[in-house]
Amino acid sequence: MNNHLKEIIPFFNNASIAIEKEFSENVISHSFKKGNVITMEGDKCNYFPIIKSGVIRVYKVGYTGQEITLYRINSGESCILTISCLLAQNNFPAIAVVEKDCEVLLISAEKIREWIRKYDIWAEYIYNYLSKVLMNVLKIIENISFKRIDVRIIEYLIEQSSKHGKTLVLTHQQIAYDIGTAREVVSRTLKELESKNIISQVRGKIFINEHSELNKRLTYLQ
Repeated sequence: MNNHLKEIIPFFNNASIAIEKEFSENVISHSFKKGNVITMEGDKCNYFPIIKSGVIRVYKVGYTGQEITLYRINSGESCILTISCLLAQNNFPAIAVVEKDCEVLLISAEKIREWIRKYDIWAEYIYNYLSKVLMNVLKIIENISFKRIDVRIIEYLIEQSSKHGKTLVLTHQQIAYDIGTAREVVSRTLKELESKNIISQVRGKIFINEHSELNKRLTYLQ
């Protein structure tokens, strides 16, 4: 097994040669382009995925047509909903689409269920991942249910700027998808922040002018 795979799937550093060999013999590598829909709501889950590179967005569509991002899957990660469906043998309850060209390692549903029963190291990997991502999904539900929309937008900007710096390559629609609201609501909130010189905007970009003022605004609204 090459070092890159051990970097994105760290438990293989402690796995036996037999486990590595069985993985290599049963894994399939598949490439997907940006915009490809990998799974639709109601589809059967036939494979367990591990993302080797790229980004996949998993989201739900409400009865009004409004989208809400549940989570993104990055390099070295898998899909919590797929894991749940494979274990319970249910159909996929959301939509998964490629946001950035990706390469995905695929293991058949039958094989991953066998490995979970057969190898403690696989069972521990799966259940630890379920636990970690479930907490993030619960946080999204809590935010939607109990937080004001302007608070959620400001928290989102703070989170994104902590990852990407003061210049955010984002559209109003992308923000709306990620926090589960209408684009018009996002535009109205951002315009208010811009009027206070907390942010600046051009098409497709948001500039954080004053991190401290953004945090003060968040404290004021909470």
